[in-house]
Amino acid sequence: MKLGIIFGGLSYEHEISIVSSIAIKDVIKNHSLSFIFLDENRDFYLIPNDKMKSKLFSSGDYKKCDKLQLDKNGFYTKGGLFSKEKKLEIDTIVSTMHGGDGEDGILSSLLDFYNIPFVAPRTEACVLSSNKYLTKSYAKEVDVKTIDYKYFVKNEKVKVDKFPCIVKPVKLGSSIGVSVVNDEKELEYACDVAFEFDDAIIIEPFIPGVKEYNLAGCKVNGEFEFSIVEEPQKTDFLDFDKKYLDFARTSTAQKALVDEKIEKKLKESFSKIYNTFFEGSLIRCDFFVVNNEVYLNEINSIPGSLSNYLFEDFNKTFDGLLNSLPTKKRVPISYEYVNKIHANKGK
Repeated sequence: MKLGIIFGGLSYEHEISIVSSIAIKDVIKNHSLSFIFLDENRDFYLIPNDKMKSKLFSSGDYKKCDKLQLDKNGFYTKGGLFSKEKKLEIDTIVSTMHGGDGEDGILSSLLDFYNIPFVAPRTEACVLSSNKYLTKSYAKEVDVKTIDYKYFVKNEKVKVDKFPCIVKPVKLGSSIGVSVVNDEKELEYACDVAFEFDDAIIIEPFIPGVKEYNLAGCKVNGEFEFSIVEEPQKTDFLDFDKKYLDFARTSTAQKALVDEKIEKKLKESFSKIYNTFFEGSLIRCDFFVVNNEVYLNEINSIPGSLSNYLFEDFNKTFDGLLNSLPTKKRVPISYEYVNKIHANKGK
């Protein structure tokens, strides 16, 4: 199969997406890959495989590559003075576009609109999982526990009853803008930082030494395929620098020493979250375990390098997902109603 790996985007996680896509080049084994870069001006470029190096993007040299345009059923190279536009030979798009333009649903909407098959959450799932406030509401509806929280918008009086706490921008991932706060003095600064990245924040109690587990998976032919359960190595919390390394990981992670009952609860919670809502995507859920109860921390709807390092056989799972993508129901347009109106007018 010919896959288009799309990355970049107008996002605080733009550079992370570049790192993730470079890692993917060495991970996906069974398919022909084309790399499509979306720059900060929202222009698409076709990047040759041998030029997929971070320096190409930081230097701006990617602009020497062929420009692409998105149109019905695919991407096309722009025609020159004496040449016609040519369709890029791609069967399916795989999104490694983290943050804005990717995980927020903009790209999924475009691909849906232009009838292009893709591996990523559909628009509604993107919107829900990229907003921590909506994620918590959804989790509650599907009977998955979350840590208590308070929600504030910019210029609203922020009040915290108990320290330590953790301050998070509502719509960002990769721990960008996240702070652990120990007292009132630190709170104001942490809120200022978070509001630099978003117009809304959530504040949760910080639980020192909490057990944290990551689990990835997807549906293949209607059945769940799970990764191993990983216990990430951390100090207080996984900050940006620690998470950044995940986006470049290609070697298999070590399986966590976790109780069978807890592992079962993790998979049950993952299944409730994934449901039918995230079909067509491979996601990673990050969980907390407190007093043997499982709590959803966040949904990574497009995880770094697609969490290949959590799977014992990533390519087998990924190939199964490629063959299990949802199809959009075609709506018949008959103009029956309009024709009836005209027929009645003619009587």
